[in-house]
Amino acid sequence: DVQLVESGGGSVQAGGSLRLSCASSGSIYGTLCMGWVRQAPGKEREGVAAISPGSGRRYYGDSVKGRFTISQDNAKNTVVLQMNNLKPEDTAMYYCAADRFCAYGLASKVADSRYWGKGTQVTVS
Repeated sequence: DVQLVESGGGSVQAGGSLRLSCASSGSIYGTLCMGWVRQAPGKEREGVAAISPGSGRRYYGDSVKGRFTISQDNAKNTVVLQMNNLKPEDTAMYYCAADRFCAYGLASKVADSRYWGKGTQVTVS
């Protein structure tokens, strides 16, 4: 059973930071590529960042490069998204996702994942 549980969302002023965490079930951590997708009201899903479980290689969407960092905590089966210099356009529901998408080398492919968490809201004003 695949389980992804997000935490860490909230409200922040522009220029601020937030840290999102995704705890995954042991069956997928280290096996599937993991990443983050966001969706704002009225907009399409956008793959934000991804990390390969083996190599640790990271992929980012153009809109977040230089501001967001994805990392993994192997001891906790957790993937973390550190978001700095947040902008109002970053406001969205953020979902943790997992699947075999790292082979594409594109953060956008995270949006096609089969496995999703329930999401956590990020609001930037």
